[in-house]
Amino acid sequence: MSDARIIKVELDEATILRRNADIEQERRVAIFDRIEDNVFKPVRDFGDGYAGPYQLHLSVEEGRLIWDIRREDGSPFEILILGLGRFRRVVKDYFAICDSYYQAIRKASASEIETIDMARRGIHNEAAEILMERLEGKVEVDFATARRLFTLICVLHIKG
Repeated sequence: MSDARIIKVELDEATILRRNADIEQERRVAIFDRIEDNVFKPVRDFGDGYAGPYQLHLSVEEGRLIWDIRREDGSPFEILILGLGRFRRVVKDYFAICDSYYQAIRKASASEIETIDMARRGIHNEAAEILMERLEGKVEVDFATARRLFTLICVLHIKG
C-alpha cells in the first residue's frame, strides 16, 4: 500500500543563519502545509516495496541541496543531492520581491500590494516548476508540494 507523502520536515538549523518574524512564519506555514497535504514519491525502487510515508531533512552543503529522505520510523531511505545553480537567479529574484512585498504591507496601497504579490506568486510558481524539473526521475511531487519545498529551500539560503 502506497502512502507517498511527507510526514515530517526538518531543516538543517546550522544552515539557517538569519531569522526574523517573517522568515519564521514562512517556514512554519510551509512545513505545516506540506505535512497536511502533499505528494512525495521517490522513484527509485530499493526492492523492499517501501512506498511511504517519508521524513525529509533538508540542508545545504558546498552549494548543493541535500535531501535526506527517511522512512516513517526515521531509518535511512535515500539521499539525493541537487546542484543549486539552476536556483540561484530565482532565489535572488524571490528574495528581492519578498522584501518589496514585506515593505509594501507596511506602507503601500492595497493595489500596490496586490501587484507585488502577483509578481511574487509568479516567481514562486517558476521556482516550483524548476524544482519539479530537477526532481524528475528522482522524486515525484505535485505542484503545491514543489511550491512549499521551494519556500523551505529559500529559508536555507538566507544569509546574515
